[in-house]
Amino acid sequence: QPAKEITKADIIGYIEDNGIRMLNLRYIGGDGRLKTLNFAIQSKAHLDRVLTLGERVDGSSLFVFVEATSSDLYVVPRLATSFLNPFSHIPTLDILCGFYDVDGKPLASAPQEILRKAQRALKEETGCELQALGELEYYLFSDEDDLFPVEPQRGYHESGPFSKWDSVRTETLLHLVSMGCSVKYAHAEVGNFVSDGRQMVQQEIEFLPVDALDAADQMVLAKWVLREVAHSYGIHVSFSPKIAVGQAGSGMHFHTRLLKDGVNQFSTGSGLTETALKVIGGYLSHAASLTAFGNTVPTSFLRLVPHQEAPTAICWGDRNRSVLVRVPLGWQNIDDSMFRDANPAEPAIDELPSDSQTVELRSPDGSAAVHLLLAGIAVAA
Repeated sequence: QPAKEITKADIIGYIEDNGIRMLNLRYIGGDGRLKTLNFAIQSKAHLDRVLTLGERVDGSSLFVFVEATSSDLYVVPRLATSFLNPFSHIPTLDILCGFYDVDGKPLASAPQEILRKAQRALKEETGCELQALGELEYYLFSDEDDLFPVEPQRGYHESGPFSKWDSVRTETLLHLVSMGCSVKYAHAEVGNFVSDGRQMVQQEIEFLPVDALDAADQMVLAKWVLREVAHSYGIHVSFSPKIAVGQAGSGMHFHTRLLKDGVNQFSTGSGLTETALKVIGGYLSHAASLTAFGNTVPTSFLRLVPHQEAPTAICWGDRNRSVLVRVPLGWQNIDDSMFRDANPAEPAIDELPSDSQTVELRSPDGSAAVHLLLAGIAVAA
């Protein structure tokens, strides 16, 4: 069943049929981390009330812009976001929530609502919907393992036993998929070095293009899952943009595309469309504003240096990882010849999957206010 078709009756039925004992309402605070309200399921009536009305929370403890003198907010479950909590030893269902004010209206200043408004404005003006996919880079910190060492800056796509902590990456992938996230792949990244007996190993998780709000939520969930998995191994995970001068920094790039009636508006099949070029221009002209949301800590700017596959100038280019906006390979103007060359026994393919052309904004990093960043991207588009 598609997530967006899940009803309250579906949730209640699933909880009853599968012995779910705990319900967690999860919501994203101003610090970008997941917050939690735990409910022990006591009765069908109790469950129905929580799913329908949500609960009251102190907004001033969640957002700096909410004053303590009028801080009560509602958090109401978004049923389509429900997932089994993969870390609880008690059967537990988690649901992401939206924020609502005293009048039951969406909280206008909540990052999630700002993104929703930006999406609506884009749709009304262009008829297009923004899809996005994030690339989340991070480092794992552990005690030094001197077996099968890898040279600094040479960890890209490395395999075990040279690549360390593959199990953290693969467990995270499986958890995200089980939670309904659309994940493309994960791999070892460039960064790999040892300092003071501690080993720092860089990895990346890349998602598939989805609605911009879902893309933002998935990024927050991915950080939570990575922290939980790393904690279970007794190691530390860092999303800091730069952990050492001279070593690879960690970004949180976003690929985007516009869809109209389900059709990618960035591709002609053999090149970029005028729409794509206009969007690139929008990103470049709003680069400073996007940086305010995508690079929020001082170390963000230690990452943006030459020779580290990080943007250093407001420009764009094909396949160039040093530009602000990159146009990656998108399977345009490709027939089945690659597939048949690699697989001689296979017959010709009459119809290939559609191309997946995107444009990539490479400046953001793990400090980004992800919902506000994607709202800015929607406005810039």
